[in-house]
Amino acid sequence: MNSASIWLLILGMAIVTYIPRSIPAVLVNKMKFGAKTEKFLRLIPYTAMSALVFPGVFTVDNENPLIGIVGGAVAGILAWRKVPVMVCVLAAITADLLLYLLL
Repeated sequence: MNSASIWLLILGMAIVTYIPRSIPAVLVNKMKFGAKTEKFLRLIPYTAMSALVFPGVFTVDNENPLIGIVGGAVAGILAWRKVPVMVCVLAAITADLLLYLLL
């Protein structure tokens, strides 16, 4: 394969990946959903966050598992209170950092 073919392949893969991700973002504002569907869609970021955070809770530090448990608890409590996902993640990171510095 020459360089031009590789670049065309990369460009094609980028377009094919971008289109399915961009269409829902553009069309979701024009669509009307029921109350249950709206609630479900609002909970997706918190569900994704828990799927990403939970495995890390038990693998953060093998010598001191309390650090991961506290970080997970902070993220869980803030998510339960419907704090934005980025704030939950940053608060959990801060809690873990403080525990690392103190322990």
